[in-house]
Amino acid sequence: MNKSWVLHKRPSGYPKLEDFKLVESRQPELLEGEILIESKFLSLDPYMRGRMNDTKSYAPSVKLGDVMTGEAVGKVIKSRNRKIKEGYFVNAHIGWQEYGKIDGNLARIIDPDLAPISTSLGVLGMPGLTAYFGLLNICKPLPGDTVVVSAASGAVGGIVGQIAKIMGCKVIGIAGSEQKIDYCSSELNFDYVINYKKENVINKILEYAPHGVDVYFDNVGGEISDAIISNIAIGGRIAICGQISLYNLEEASMGPRMGGTLLINQASMQGFLVFQFKSQYQDGLIRLSEWVKNGSLEYKEDIIDGIENAPKAFIGMMNGNNFGKLLIRLDN
Repeated sequence: MNKSWVLHKRPSGYPKLEDFKLVESRQPELLEGEILIESKFLSLDPYMRGRMNDTKSYAPSVKLGDVMTGEAVGKVIKSRNRKIKEGYFVNAHIGWQEYGKIDGNLARIIDPDLAPISTSLGVLGMPGLTAYFGLLNICKPLPGDTVVVSAASGAVGGIVGQIAKIMGCKVIGIAGSEQKIDYCSSELNFDYVINYKKENVINKILEYAPHGVDVYFDNVGGEISDAIISNIAIGGRIAICGQISLYNLEEASMGPRMGGTLLINQASMQGFLVFQFKSQYQDGLIRLSEWVKNGSLEYKEDIIDGIENAPKAFIGMMNGNNFGKLLIRLDN
C-alpha cells in the first residue's frame, strides 16, 4: 500500500492541518518507460504554498484530491525503463507520497557514493541551483560588492551568501532568530547578520552598507525588501527569488513601491525561475559539488521523521520554524 498526502481544501491565509488529507492506495502499475520509486526523503519548499491556490502561475495548481506536489529522492524498486535499473537511486517530482511512478526520462540518477542522497534535494539540487544561477547569472556579483541576502539561513539563502563570499564579496544576511544569526556568522562566515525581529533593518543596512547595497538576493519580499532596496547602490542588481512574507496574505499586498529608487540609482530588478537555466544544470552541479568537497560550501538539513508529519512541518516552515533545508525522512 502507498500513503500519500493530498490537497483536501484550498487554504485561506496560512495553511492548516485540515487542508491536507492522508490517504492510502495500492502501488501504481507501470507503463512502458516508467519507474516506481520508493521515497527516502521528501522535499518541503515555500513554492508549494502557491501551488495550493487556484490561481494562474508559472506551474499548474494542485487539484483538490491530488497528491501534494514536490520532489523526492528514493530507490527504484520496479522499472520498465531501459536506462534506469531497479536499485538505482533517483531524484524525481513525485510529490508527498511513499511510492510514486514517473517516466524514467524525467528522473535524475543519483550516485549515493558521491554525497548523501538527501543533498539532491538541497545543496546539490533545486535550492543549490537556484542560489547558484540566481546569484551568478542574474546578479553578476563582482569582488568587493556588498551582497545582502534575506532568509539567510535557509536552503537557498545560506548557499547564496557562501557563494558570494567565494566571489570575494561582503555579505550581509537577514534572519529571524539568534540561533540562525549565530549560524550565519560563525559557520557560514557572513560579515554581518541582521535580526529583523529585534533590529531596525533600515538603520542596520545603512550602518553595514554605507555606500549602498550592490546586490540584493530577495527571498522574502515585503517590508524587509523595501528596507534593503531603499539603500540600493548606483547600478545595483536585485534578484527576486521568493516572496515568502506575502504567500499567506489573505488580501493582496500594496506595491511595488520602489520604482523611484530603482530609477534614481539606475538599478535593475529581475525575477527568475531556476528552470530557465535547465540546460546549464550539469555545469552548476559540478561546481557546487566541488565547493562541497573542498569545504568551501557548508549545508544544513532540517530533517523530520515520518510522512505523517509532512503537513505540520510544512506549516512550521511557512512560519519560519525550519532551520536549513527542510526534509521529511521516510522509513518504509
